Amino acid sequence: MKIKYLHTMVRVKDLDKSIAFFELLGLKKTRHYDSEEGRFSLIFMAPEGQEECPVELTYNWDGDDGLPSDSRHFGHLAYEVENIYEMCQHLADKGVVINRPPRDGRMAFVRSPDNISIELLQAGTPLPAAEPWISMENTGHW
Repeated sequence: MKIKYLHTMVRVKDLDKSIAFFELLGLKKTRHYDSEEGRFSLIFMAPEGQEECPVELTYNWDGDDGLPSDSRHFGHLAYEVENIYEMCQHLADKGVVINRPPRDGRMAFVRSPDNISIELLQAGTPLPAAEPWISMENTGHW
């Protein structure tokens, strides 16, 4: 029996902030669907050239009081990056908290505006350990 990955869906509370966050990661909007009848929007975002692997941002126009308070009803999204230090610095410069810094030159975690855990993994071999990352403590949960 064959199976094919389609997408990961996450609910978001502020669509504009969430789109901006995923754009900081380098994702681009690939599809946008609004349902007047259902009163929701679906925004699909993916890295360029990887449109077959999107994250689906689901936004309910009338709010979503049924969400768990920490939005942790699934694990995390994971993205491979060319240079984990450059990506983390880029995100930090834009005000994103690096919850688990890439002390090992291989892995970091950040959170989206909706508290969605994002794992960033260094492509290929881990980078040599470097400051300021080696000395940074974890911040919050990841």
